[in-house]
Amino acid sequence: MTVAVTQARRIGATAVACASTGNTSASLAAYAALAGLPALVLVPQGQVSLGKLAQTLAYGARTLLVRGDFDDCLRLTRDAADRLGVYLANSINPYRIAGQKTIILEMLQQLGWQAPDWIVLPAGNLGNTSAFGAALREALQLGLIDRAPRLAAVQASGAAPFAASFRDDFRERHTVRAETAATAIRIGDPASYARAVRAIRETNGVVLDVTDAEILDAKAVVDASGVGCEPASAASVAGVRTLAARGMIKRDEVVVAVLTGHILKDPGILLQYHRETEPAPALANRPLEIDADLGAVERVLAAAARGTR
Repeated sequence: MTVAVTQARRIGATAVACASTGNTSASLAAYAALAGLPALVLVPQGQVSLGKLAQTLAYGARTLLVRGDFDDCLRLTRDAADRLGVYLANSINPYRIAGQKTIILEMLQQLGWQAPDWIVLPAGNLGNTSAFGAALREALQLGLIDRAPRLAAVQASGAAPFAASFRDDFRERHTVRAETAATAIRIGDPASYARAVRAIRETNGVVLDVTDAEILDAKAVVDASGVGCEPASAASVAGVRTLAARGMIKRDEVVVAVLTGHILKDPGILLQYHRETEPAPALANRPLEIDADLGAVERVLAAAARGTR
């Protein structure tokens, strides 16, 4: 996003705009505020987590709650860019893609320029899938790596048009009415489709979908490790589990699963999983209500020592 906003400043844009499921809007709002540019963000009414909406409002962006889904928001934003002259900052902007390539370059640098066997990432609007493919292509051309990892783009089952297209070898571009708890990838008509297809083909990659239950269970594992991520991020980890179970990822292969959003991006779904879901998921960490009595604390500690709740 910083690359896109820098370009907006360079060309003298009077305002910047994006459609978002929450993460892009928060990022644009922050960088636009630093750059001194008015920001306009369009988000689907009732489909953005409070953590993301709070950031967008706090950073000062003019926020429009659209009675529709993300795809409606993106259509309106593209029309605004064409007719009203605002600078479009979604991932269809090539400067956004150029900025997102640095995720891969930093990853490869951290690995000592030894390419992993797999890079697994969440897939919604497909900007990261496109950027990752472009970065790997350039890294190969520059001789930074001697082989390309396989990309695995993971979608939620209720928002999986790219996975549907992959299953029929991309002969048809599918669209869906998206519905998933992983709001960051609740997108039914991905804007970066064509570039993402190229990325998957060039890396001998795969596209798959996982259920919301699988996403939330993977999120619970990530969270309990002390890292923490939002639901859409955990799609990558759920995807690794699925690919390993299918035998596609081998035990000796090096896999990087990309997390794209912090745990506090969506505290609502986190609390719902741990406190409200019935029956309780196997990994739910229910809070315990006790009397103001040391014996009650002792019993909890004893249960923890036994590995029970």
